[in-house]
Amino acid sequence: MALSKIWVLAEATDGKVTTSTLELLTKARSLADTVEAIYSGGDADAVAGQLGEYGASKVYTTGDLAGALPGVPVSGAIAALVDGGNAPDAIIAATSYYGRDIAGRLSVKLDRTVITNNTDIEVDGSSLVTTEPVFGGTTDVKTTFTAAGPHLVLVRPKSFVAESTGGSAAAVETIAVPDGGKSAGAKVVTRHVEEREGPSLDEAAVVVSGGRGLGEQEKYALIEELAKLLNAAPGASRAIVDAGWVPYSYQVGQTGKVVKPTVYIAAGISGATQHMVGMKGSKNIIAINKDAEAPIFAVSDLGIVGDVHKVLPQLIEALKAR
Repeated sequence: MALSKIWVLAEATDGKVTTSTLELLTKARSLADTVEAIYSGGDADAVAGQLGEYGASKVYTTGDLAGALPGVPVSGAIAALVDGGNAPDAIIAATSYYGRDIAGRLSVKLDRTVITNNTDIEVDGSSLVTTEPVFGGTTDVKTTFTAAGPHLVLVRPKSFVAESTGGSAAAVETIAVPDGGKSAGAKVVTRHVEEREGPSLDEAAVVVSGGRGLGEQEKYALIEELAKLLNAAPGASRAIVDAGWVPYSYQVGQTGKVVKPTVYIAAGISGATQHMVGMKGSKNIIAINKDAEAPIFAVSDLGIVGDVHKVLPQLIEALKAR
């Protein structure tokens, strides 16, 4: 039995809908008869085609928020829709800064529970059931919503595969934004885009990650060089991020980014549960570690027991000689 209606909190950058949003739309189609999107931005007409292609029949937009932080106005607009009688069975969003901010505020405004960091959603009879990994991903907890909706659910990126329906552009409807009072006074003064070469860590088909086994910060250059040769994205374990070797944006793991590339290379990473939560869904995992008992080998398709300081230079040299 499907739900009647689900709203997906949509995100886009420079007019391109995020992959996480497309994943959620795909999943929502299997759960509800009607799927609609909530979007903040002045380019709703531009993204409506992408949202419609993945199953959204309508896009509710707040319009251009003129530099305001979206949490207050968007949550206020959604709450007003719900209070006005236009309520879905569930509102789902990605576990992103944007999604968490709005879901947290909606939880207060609507007096509804929000379940975060889920990896699956299903319908059991007329009830919505979520699956959330706990204890470092070693145990899955299923939660059934028993109170009235709308249910608030945050989903971990890469939990589903985005699949297009080939549908037409969604209808766009502008919704009113209530006065947020003093809470709406914060403004975005400027934005800084992280400089990088090659594909982003979230979207890369190949990821090369380094860990504490590299020994020192300067050796991370081997990871970056190998990644460049493979047109891959460089990644890192939490240990070297905490040590300040690389920025937090490089971190793969439960408290970093979840990746599902075609090939994941882990160099000098022992395989702590926290890290494996973020990469074990990769199609092919290659591990390089001098410790034959390292946990990373338990999830690897190919394991190389060896010193990364010897293996990586030889691999780099072989790629350059192609």
